[in-house]
Amino acid sequence: MTLTSLARLKAPPGLVVMGATDLDDRTSVVLLGAGRDLWPVFTATAEYADGERDPLDRWSKRVIGALAAKLNARAAYPSDGPPYLPFISWALQTGRFFQSPTGMMIHDEAGLMISIRGALLFDVPIRLEQVSQASPCDRCTDKPCVSACPVAALSATHAYDVPKCKAFLDTVDGADCMSQGCRVRRACPVSQEFGRLPIQSAFHMRAFHPQ
Repeated sequence: MTLTSLARLKAPPGLVVMGATDLDDRTSVVLLGAGRDLWPVFTATAEYADGERDPLDRWSKRVIGALAAKLNARAAYPSDGPPYLPFISWALQTGRFFQSPTGMMIHDEAGLMISIRGALLFDVPIRLEQVSQASPCDRCTDKPCVSACPVAALSATHAYDVPKCKAFLDTVDGADCMSQGCRVRRACPVSQEFGRLPIQSAFHMRAFHPQ
C-alpha cells in the first residue's frame, strides 16, 4: 500500500483511520478507531439492538472484517486474546499516539477519548514519510488530567490501579464518571474538542464496569 492509496482509504461510517505504520519491510498496519459519528451509526445497528453481549465488539468485527476482505487485508482486534496483539506498540509507532501524564495514551485528534476498534494488516509496506510531531500534551500548560482522578488511580508514576478505580465507581461520587465518562478523559482539552457524547462515554463505562 502506498501513501497515495492510504490517503484514499475511506473508513466505514462511525470509524476513522487513527494511524498507520510499517511494522517491518513486509507488513503494515492501519488502525481504525471510533470517530465523532460512531454513536449514531452504531446505535442504528442490529448488534446494538439485539440485547446480546459485546455489541460494539461484534459490530466492529463485522464492519472491519468486511473492509479487510474488500482490501485483501487481514483484520485484527484488540478484544481478541489472550494472547493479545500489541495494539499499544502499534499505536505509538504511528506517530499520532503518545503517552500522556496520566499513563494513558493520547491521540493527536481524539485526545484521551481513544477507542481503537480494530486494525487492517497488509502484506506490503506503506512506506509513509515519517513526520516529526510533538505530543499535544507538550502544549498543554495546565495539564488538568493529572489531578482529575479523585482517587489517583491514573498516573505516569505507577500502573493503572483498576481495583481502586472500580471501587470508586461503586460510590455515590463515582456516579459522575459512570454517567458522563472518566473525569480524567473529560479533563483533557483535546478530548473536549473531539466532542464525544456523554451517553457514549456512559456506554463504555458500563462495559468496563457493569453494575
